[in-house]
Amino acid sequence: MITLVDTAATEKLGKMIGEAATPSDNLVLTGDLGAGKTTLTKGIALGLGIDQMIKSPTYTIIREYQQGSLPLYHMDVYRIESGADDLGLDDYFEGDGLSVIEWGKQLGEYMPEDYLELVLSKDDQDENLRRVSLNANGKQAEDFKARILEAWSANE
Repeated sequence: MITLVDTAATEKLGKMIGEAATPSDNLVLTGDLGAGKTTLTKGIALGLGIDQMIKSPTYTIIREYQQGSLPLYHMDVYRIESGADDLGLDDYFEGDGLSVIEWGKQLGEYMPEDYLELVLSKDDQDENLRRVSLNANGKQAEDFKARILEAWSANE
């Protein structure tokens, strides 16, 4: 469990995730509206060396950012009710970049086989506080999780 005290800490964790990412890592971000999923993704982009403005891809579903050390594929699948199989998501999940999937559980059977889920929880008492749990599903995700936790503990 990682505790984030404010949006700057959320962005800092994101930056570490971006720096720790390798090709075809898949990150599923789970949390309520306002939990910090897009803020975390902005940090991830910084960690990958992407200085473009990161916007939530709510209506476009997928935004691609190619100019970093790895391509970033930022997905928001909240509005997908059917047709996920038509989006060619496997090309992203198994490709040369990092896929960050907001609301990934919406994909059901179309989820990547190997992914790291970050669950962001808001605190009832402190509106700035977030708790993040990391749940790995697969060998590559286990390795990704270990790299992130190592970077986080080294910077605490």
